[in-house]
Formats: sequence, structure tokens, C-alpha cells
Amino acid sequence: MKEYLKTIESVIGFGRYKDTWESLQQYRVPVWYEKIKFGIFIHWGVYSVPAFGSEWYSRNMYIQGSKEYEHHIRTYGQHRDFGYKDFIPMFRAENFDAEEWVGLFKEAGAQYVMPVAEHHDGFQMYDSALSDWNSKKMGPMRDVLGEISEECRRAGIINCASSHRVEHWFFMGHGKEFDSDIKEPLKRGDFYWPSMPEPDHQDLFSEPAPTDEFLEDWLCRCCEIVDKYRPKIIYFDWWIQHGAVKPYLKKFAAYYYNRADEWGEEVVINYKHDAFAFGTAVVDIERGQFADAKPYIWQTDTAVAKNSWCYTEGNSYKTSAQIIRDMVDIVSKNGRLLLNIGPKADGTIPDEDRSILLDIGRWLKMNGEAIYGSRLWRKSGEGPTKIQEGQFADSEVKPYTSEDIRFTVNGGYLYAICLNMKNKNSVCIRSLAEADASKAPNFHGIIKSVEVIGYDTSPVWNRDGEGLKITTKTIDSDQPVVFKILID
Repeated sequence: MKEYLKTIESVIGFGRYKDTWESLQQYRVPVWYEKIKFGIFIHWGVYSVPAFGSEWYSRNMYIQGSKEYEHHIRTYGQHRDFGYKDFIPMFRAENFDAEEWVGLFKEAGAQYVMPVAEHHDGFQMYDSALSDWNSKKMGPMRDVLGEISEECRRAGIINCASSHRVEHWFFMGHGKEFDSDIKEPLKRGDFYWPSMPEPDHQDLFSEPAPTDEFLEDWLCRCCEIVDKYRPKIIYFDWWIQHGAVKPYLKKFAAYYYNRADEWGEEVVINYKHDAFAFGTAVVDIERGQFADAKPYIWQTDTAVAKNSWCYTEGNSYKTSAQIIRDMVDIVSKNGRLLLNIGPKADGTIPDEDRSILLDIGRWLKMNGEAIYGSRLWRKSGEGPTKIQEGQFADSEVKPYTSEDIRFTVNGGYLYAICLNMKNKNSVCIRSLAEADASKAPNFHGIIKSVEVIGYDTSPVWNRDGEGLKITTKTIDSDQPVVFKILID
């Protein structure tokens, strides 16, 4: 690790990006990233074996009195005899087929794929020289991240990776509070190291703060992913905003951006909670979105399941229509959607996840011209349904109506996407009303033609002071309906 740290400092020293916010402000979001709109997140790991509660099983099973704690004792026995590490031999991934996975993602219309390289539990889903606790040396005995990355390249899909490692500082800490398999002394390289007391998650200076030893290890693990797999997007989960992490975060960004310069590539970092200085990376909102369009590029990450990011028995799923409507709303506001699925421990993708992905793929195959490569119009949308801004706000089904319209532009066309036109045969787009010449903010363009994408019908339309009024055959669909409008 000492040699790796020297390499990191050398790359920063010779590269154009230094480990300061001032230097990192040189960063510009790549054009290719502006164009992509839909990606797949994959939460898959040792936590997929118990498949209970959520991907936080490794933490919660050591919290006395929790449902995971009680379930663990009933199912596997006392923690001192069967701890989290004992799930690793059970994580065999015998049906994992990276080619089949990526084929499904391509059919779903995904443009980028984000496997979790390391979650809070500390088990690396790739071949690492920094720890033996990884999927190449244990469990599946396969380089999962490597296999998926290679298949993505073959399929023309952007390969990515996420690190949730920094939370490992405290994630197993509750296991020290009773007689479990987590015992001192713990040292760097141990699976459970460091298992510190859990802090207030939102306290940016909570104690005990991560040590330099832990953060140097974190930095090297992140840079190893960069060097070994060359992901074009790196995603970080929360807690990197902790004050102690900031110097190492800047080092990582400078290293990653400089390495990309060496490769002749342009790359992206996704972050949350103002962990990065604004403009030095791309902001992400977990399970939520913005109420209004933003002038900057952003991302939503959410999951097909409401209750968990990983596969659990009895997951509560969103509908594909709900996800597609949210995706349209997000894209119309300059965002992109990173949608998570949770494979089973054996490597099969649950039927529910698969069905949702295929539904999205069918919709995008028909309507993708309104999404892929699209840009903001003068306004993102209209209609009565208000969007709750912020994270953890997308589980409830939004009551979209036929008056809820979202706009994108692409290839010389304006796309008006009606979010709910089930059993309707008409829509009025008020933002396209005939304008009073004295009212400059209104739309003054000339509408040349209107068509309904994917439906064998020629709509009748007219425009007056109330709006652009479109009448079609009755449409019976749960999915959003796209009107393609040529404007002169």
C-alpha cells in the first residue's frame, strides 16, 4: 500500500489536476455524459445470501433486538458461532452469467451499468491485491466487476463502478457490544476491521473520525478500481462528506481525472450531500429528484424495489409505469436515472426485476428519441402534480394526470410527453398556446406537424389561446405517451 500511495502522489504531482478544489474546478462534464439518460445499478454481494431486511444485513444482524438480529439467531444460530463472514462460502454465484446480464440491460435500453464494487460490508466484488476478502479469492472465485466491465465494453455500454467502502469504518461496530465473532484485536486486512462505534451519520465531524490508516486504505482501494477496470463513471455513496475524508476525496478525484487524461478519456464522479465542491463532479439524489429543471447535469439513483437495494425475499416493487414516468420527469429536468436491481445470491435476476427492465426497454425502443441525447426545452413541464424535491421521496406513486406534460428537445423536434393518458383521446398542452405578441415570455413558434409516437393514428390538432389541443384515437396504456412536434 505504501508503494501505491507513492504512485498516487506522483500521478497528482505530474497531472494537470491537483488535490485542491481550486484545481478540480477545471473539470467539465463530458458531452457523452450529457447525452446518456438511463443506467443500471447492481447491488449484489454477500448480503444477497441471507436475503433478509436489506443490503444492510451485515450491520443490522449485530444490533441486539433488531429484526435481523432475531432472524439471524433463529436461522443460523448464535453470532459467535456463525457471523457475517460465514455467509461468504455460501455466496457461490453458480448461475452468474455476465453476458446474459448485460444482454438484458441492453434490451432494457441501458446506456451505462454500475456494479457495486464494494459495499459497506467490506467484501470486494473484484480481484484485489489489497485484500484477500474478495470475490476472486473467496465465494464465487470470480472477478465479478471485471467480467461485467468486459461484457459492457463488448456490448457498447459504458462500464462503471461504485464504492461504498468508507462506511465500513463503523458498519460492523455493534458486533463488539456482545459475544459475537467480531473481536479485538482487529488490524488492517481483517474483514471486520476496524468496526468502530457508529457515529451520528449526518455529523460531518463525528467522532471517532476515520483514521489516516483507514482512509489511506480507502484511497488505495478506490484507485485500484480505477487502474484495474478503467470505469468511465465512479459513484460514491454517502459519508464521503465527513470532514476527515475530504483531503482523501480530493486526492482521489485528482488521481482519477489525471488517469483519464493519460487514457485520452473523459470520466465522471457521482456524489451526494455536497461531498464535492460544486462543479468538480456530478451531484446525485438518492431515491428522489428535483422539483424544477436545473442548469447543471445531475442524476437520480433509485431501485426497482421500495424496501431494499439488494434482493430480499418478499421485496416490495414499484411498477414499470411508475419508474418510466419518474424517468421522463427526471430527464426533462436535465437529469438521468440510475435504476438499481438486486440479483439473487446464485446470480439469477429475479423475475420481477427482469419484467420491469423489459417493460422499460420496450417503452424506450419506441420512444427513445425523446429521451436519448435529448436536451432541455425552455421549460421542463406543466400540470397539477407537484414533485417533492429531495432524497427518499419516490416510493409513493405520484398522481399524474393527462394534464401532466414533460418536455424535451432533440433533432429539431419538441417532444411533449403526457405522463398519464390512459383511456384518453385528447390532451391540451397549455405551454404551446397561441401567444399574445405583447407577452414576450410566451411561446411564439410555428407548429408545423404533430404525431403520436408508436401509435397508428394521425392526430387532429389545433392551437388557440388555451393551448395546443390534440385529439387521437383512445389510448389505453399505463405508459407515458409521446407527442412529436415539429416547430418552425
